[in-house]
Amino acid sequence: MKTTPIVRQDPEFRGRELSVNKPARAVFLDRDGVVNEEVGYLVHSCDMRFMRGIFPLCQTAQQQGYKLIIITNQSGIARGYYTEEQYQELTAWMRERFLREGVTLDAVYHAPDHPDYPASDPGHGSDWRKPGPGMLLEAQRVFGLDMAVSVFVGDKCTDVKAGNAAGVGKMFLIKGVETQDCDGQYERMQDLAAVERWLTERG
Repeated sequence: MKTTPIVRQDPEFRGRELSVNKPARAVFLDRDGVVNEEVGYLVHSCDMRFMRGIFPLCQTAQQQGYKLIIITNQSGIARGYYTEEQYQELTAWMRERFLREGVTLDAVYHAPDHPDYPASDPGHGSDWRKPGPGMLLEAQRVFGLDMAVSVFVGDKCTDVKAGNAAGVGKMFLIKGVETQDCDGQYERMQDLAAVERWLTERG
């Protein structure tokens, strides 16, 4: 039976290294606005509406050997809109929903803090929350990723900045939230189907 790797938030996982024979590659996904529609501080599974094309994109990426890793800011925890436990329950539900589509999420990293709420810092450092690259670099360390051949799909300029800072080779910005240009290197995409076509064309 295939097992799902424990994400960094599990204290027993910290410091554990993976032995790999060669660099792996990943498709990083922002959550709100890429995996699911942006609703503002999502708490309950009944309110999670998946973006059109997310499952075919992940199926294609998985078939091509990419790790699938979600990278998400969750300041709603720091703000008191929902608890860490509620977030983890929603994440477990989301993982199961992906499994029903034949997709295994390799990891889900989240930043629960916010600079306006200093007491919320869980001790991972100031670069963990996007636009910092901390979550991406942690994934690189854990999975032995070659970031130059990895992909990040986001919908905000903070995603672009984080992806560029982490050295991700291909940064896609999905049309929607950002109406102005972002600083940095990226390619705008109309939707997730366009990203899937890009992956398919390059094998």
